[in-house]
Amino acid sequence: MKLLLGIGGSDDSLRALERTVARVAETGDDLTVAILRNPATEADPEGIERRARDVLDDAGVAASIRHLDGDPGSRLVELAEGEGFDRIVLGGGETSPMGKIKLGSIAEFVLLNSHVSVTLVR
Repeated sequence: MKLLLGIGGSDDSLRALERTVARVAETGDDLTVAILRNPATEADPEGIERRARDVLDDAGVAASIRHLDGDPGSRLVELAEGEGFDRIVLGGGETSPMGKIKLGSIAEFVLLNSHVSVTLVR
């Protein structure tokens, strides 16, 4: 399976990075990590890339890393659809005290606009 993991430096996206890389280590899926500029965090893209490379190296997983400029949700959907990815993986959502999921703006956009299957990792 060809996976596209979008990370933007939030705790959710870093958790998704760790879980997705662990799964890819078991399955051998083809992984591409897309580093996004998330307006909700102050993480710099180079720092996010270093973290991603550390996680990939620790797991012994090879993956390409790409930086996406522009609107993060739109760019992620365009890349996934334009390059034939099977699935987009994102860190997604906090659970409210009432048990409902609150989505960030990037995850919400991708879920509502992607024709590629989307997996939210919580």
